[in-house]
Amino acid sequence: MSANGGTRAIIAALAANIGIAVTKFVAFLLTGSSSMLAEAIHSVADSGNQGLLLLGGRRAKREATPEHPFGYGRERYIYAFIVSIVLFSLGGLFALYEAYHKAKHPVAITSWQWVPVGVLVVAIGMEGYSFRTAIKESNLIRGSQSWVRFIRRAKAPELPVVLLEDFAALIGLVFALFGVGMTLATGNGMWDALGTAMIGVLLVVIALTLAIETKSLLLGEGADPKDLAAIQRAVAEGPEVERIIHMKTLYLGPDELMVAAKIAVPACETAEELARDINAVEARIRSAVPIARVIYLEPDIYSAAAERAGTGQASHTAVPQPEATSDKPADADEVADRPGS
Repeated sequence: MSANGGTRAIIAALAANIGIAVTKFVAFLLTGSSSMLAEAIHSVADSGNQGLLLLGGRRAKREATPEHPFGYGRERYIYAFIVSIVLFSLGGLFALYEAYHKAKHPVAITSWQWVPVGVLVVAIGMEGYSFRTAIKESNLIRGSQSWVRFIRRAKAPELPVVLLEDFAALIGLVFALFGVGMTLATGNGMWDALGTAMIGVLLVVIALTLAIETKSLLLGEGADPKDLAAIQRAVAEGPEVERIIHMKTLYLGPDELMVAAKIAVPACETAEELARDINAVEARIRSAVPIARVIYLEPDIYSAAAERAGTGQASHTAVPQPEATSDKPADADEVADRPGS
């Protein structure tokens, strides 16, 4: 659901941004407004970003290989991180440079004065449609989470990226409308430079936010508390498992979760019986959390005494540890009692 919804939101945003970029460039050529140029470059950057997200989603579907045995699911995170870099450099830094240049040489808008206002109003409508699509698709998987938590916790990067981009685009258009409107009202080009600077700062902030959140996904995140609790219940609810000794989870991609656990099992008479019990536990995990596709379960015999006694792996196993050998020589009585002495 998240992948399909993300694709629909990306295509809607791409179509809107291509149309908006063309109209903004035309408005810039007619008026010379730096706010319009900054917004045009912003739309070009957003269009490129949506293309990168679509490419990342396509490449992530490749089959696993011996070199990449867990597949290419994380490639979606890589392209999302590239998006943040493009937004920061091509969008934010360019707008800040253009604002600096315009502030040094402010120029009023003297021709085609109605064009930038009309273009910005139409662009707000088109971006609003794209933003509405992203919100609608996000609500299908967001549940009761707040928007901030959804953006921070979502494992599929496409919807958070499109949401933030569309939000930044709408606010940026308002900033551009402010700069252009004040320039037309006062005849002072400094307002245009101010609107451009506001757009640049906004894009830098959004880009840094995307980079931080995508970095966490690239480093590797575990299952969220809800899915983790469901996995724990699925493991422990049957007679095959006495308790979970320890467990770790890791997202191999937005739609694939790895589960690795050491479980305490009751004594079994045959390996066949143990294998059957482990298969039953795996089936319960996949039923509870369908994206848990890679599961590794290590059976063990739990010993409370061993857990209290030691550190490391030995503290979680009932297998007795070898007694330390002593270098102290045996006395004469012990030697005499040995066979053959």
